[in-house]
Amino acid sequence: MPRGLLALAIGAFGIGTTEFVVMGMLPQIADGLGVSVSAVGMLISAYAIGVVIGAPTLTAFGVRFSPRQTLVGLMVVFVVGNALSALAPTYETLVAARVLTALAHGSFFGVGAVAARRLVSPDRATQAISLMMVGLTLANVIGVPVGTFVAQQTSWRLVLGGIAVIGLVTIGCLLAWLPKHAGEPGDLRAELRAFRRGEVWLVLGLTMVGFAALFSVYSYVSPILTELGGIPEAWVTPVLALFGVGMTLGTLLGGRYGDRYGFSFVAVGLLGTAVVLAAFAFLARTPVAAVALLVLFGVIAFSLGPVVQNGVIEAARVRGGSLVSAANQGAFNVANALGAALGALVLSAGFDYTAPMWVGVVLAVLGAGIAVFARSVGRRAAVPVTAAQPTPEVVGSTA
Repeated sequence: MPRGLLALAIGAFGIGTTEFVVMGMLPQIADGLGVSVSAVGMLISAYAIGVVIGAPTLTAFGVRFSPRQTLVGLMVVFVVGNALSALAPTYETLVAARVLTALAHGSFFGVGAVAARRLVSPDRATQAISLMMVGLTLANVIGVPVGTFVAQQTSWRLVLGGIAVIGLVTIGCLLAWLPKHAGEPGDLRAELRAFRRGEVWLVLGLTMVGFAALFSVYSYVSPILTELGGIPEAWVTPVLALFGVGMTLGTLLGGRYGDRYGFSFVAVGLLGTAVVLAAFAFLARTPVAAVALLVLFGVIAFSLGPVVQNGVIEAARVRGGSLVSAANQGAFNVANALGAALGALVLSAGFDYTAPMWVGVVLAVLGAGIAVFARSVGRRAAVPVTAAQPTPEVVGSTA
């Protein structure tokens, strides 16, 4: 693969690790700063706020620069944020540092997806995006478990400092491997005009509804496994690692088949998600079946991400498309909040832990309907991708 994609994947690995590792370090951070675990849990919300703010603002600011310049600048913000987090003397400074770190998250994936497409031929655009996103899924398989272990054995500050080093490595790789001509400075007005297209909002709605199905269940996966499946707490981490393997496999499969089938693949995938979640609701009390269905759920759900990310860029039909690409990352975080909130709503109403699964079934079916509609709209308004942007060369040396 082009080395530029490897540089993007390394950056995605660092971002994914810093986002999720805090969940495994809550007790250690609470002890270190002398605050409650629930207070430290607010760091997760603070990070999400930073993503939502940073995705559109930093991307809009970076439109005037080339993708490589923007990505390097975002990694500088990422490194500074993690370094300040590692050195934070108080809880308040840690919250501020985490928000700063998160500002780079959505914009990096938004601009990175556009740059990844430019490194390959148009018929491999989704595959290129999936290879970048594999870094994010591997963070759940490798980065988060290793970071949690290091925090338990040494210090959470060492973990965040190590993530800052990953950011420095990413900067070096971007400068060395991402070609200067993998995209060019864009026009902010043209990028904003893309939001006049109904097709763009249709894909953003698909992200918010379809992926809310994922988070309605994933947000409560630990109690689902222990309360329903009867799986010991000590086994939850290995099971989640298996789920991460499923995520990685799904991301690669999405890249392989997404270019060929587009939103048809998304519609079928969401219907498959609904079927798996319905089976999960019935078989969650059988440990082996519960684990197998959870991993299959991860494979199917995460196969859709690269396809939708590429789809929103194509729907924009403008040169570049960084801003709509970043907006889709914001929509993904809205899906996170929406899914978790709907899951909490049914649980607070007194239903058991199968209820979030049925919420996921409904959301997945609705998302499949949106995907079918987006497919038909896209065909009616069909404009070749090469008419919206120059045919990209396969640039950069291969590794």
